[in-house]
Amino acid sequence: MFSVKHGLYGLVTWISISSLPSGAAEQMSLPRADKHMVNVVKYFPEKDCQGVAIISHGAGGSEYGYTYLANFLQQQNWLVLVVGHQESGSDVLKQLLRRQGMIEALSEMVTTPSFYQARFMDISVAQTWGKQHCAGQRQIMIGHSMGAATTMLLAGAENNLNVTAPKLSFDAYIALSPQGVGDIFPKDAWRHISQPVLLLTGTKDRELHGSWQTRQDAFYSLPAGCKWLGVINGANHLNFAGKGFSQRTEFLVTQTIKAFIDGVKQQNCQPTFQLENLTLKSK
Repeated sequence: MFSVKHGLYGLVTWISISSLPSGAAEQMSLPRADKHMVNVVKYFPEKDCQGVAIISHGAGGSEYGYTYLANFLQQQNWLVLVVGHQESGSDVLKQLLRRQGMIEALSEMVTTPSFYQARFMDISVAQTWGKQHCAGQRQIMIGHSMGAATTMLLAGAENNLNVTAPKLSFDAYIALSPQGVGDIFPKDAWRHISQPVLLLTGTKDRELHGSWQTRQDAFYSLPAGCKWLGVINGANHLNFAGKGFSQRTEFLVTQTIKAFIDGVKQQNCQPTFQLENLTLKSK
C-alpha cells in the first residue's frame, strides 16, 4: 500500500512503499554513467511491444507515481519505464524544507542545473535498457511538472540554466503541466523544436510563479508541424499525477495521448475527435 502526502501545487508526493503499483509492474535498478543506481518501475506489455515510453516525475516525486498513465500505455502495448530521479526526489525535497518554505524549496529544485543533468543520465540509461527489451522501435518521452521541463529540454528547448541536454532520440514528446516563460525558459525557448509535441494543462494547474495560462507559452512558440495543446477544464496539478478527484482528468489525458501517438504513427497530426471538458488546439 501507499502512504501519500501532497504538498503545495501538487508538486510534492512523499511516498511510503510496501508494494509495487498494480498492473504487473516490477522494480529494477540500473547503473548510470556516473555509477549511481537509478530506480525504475517497468510495465511490460502483454503483447508485441510497439515501443518504449519513458515517464519522468515532478519535483519531490518518485518512480512509483503515474500508475494510471503507465497502466494505460502498457495496455496499448508499450514498454513503460517510470524513472526515479534521486537528486530531485522526495528525500531531497524534505531536506530543503527543513531550512526554507515550500515555494522556495521547489523553486530551488526546479532551477538547479545539476538536478537536470542527473535526470538526463537517469533517462539515458533507462532508454538504453528499454531498447534492449522491446522489439518496437518507437520512443516516447513523457514528463510531468519538473519532468515536463526535463522533457522539453530533451526536445531541444533553450533555457536560462546553462543546461545542455544530451541528444537522446525520441519520436514524440509529451509534457503534462509544462512551464512557460520564467526562471527555466526564456521567451521563444521552444521555437526550434521540430519533433511532435503534445502539451497538456488545466484551468486550475497554476505555476509556481505564474498562472495556468502561462503553461501555454510553449505552444505559441513552437513551430507548426504536429504540435498539440490540450486544456482540461477544472484540472489541477495533482490531477495530472493521478491524485485527488482525478478520474475525469486521467480519462482525458490518456485518450488525448492515445490519439496523439496514433496521429504521429500515421503521420496525420490533425485532431479528429472532440471530448467534453477538453479544449484542443493544433498546428
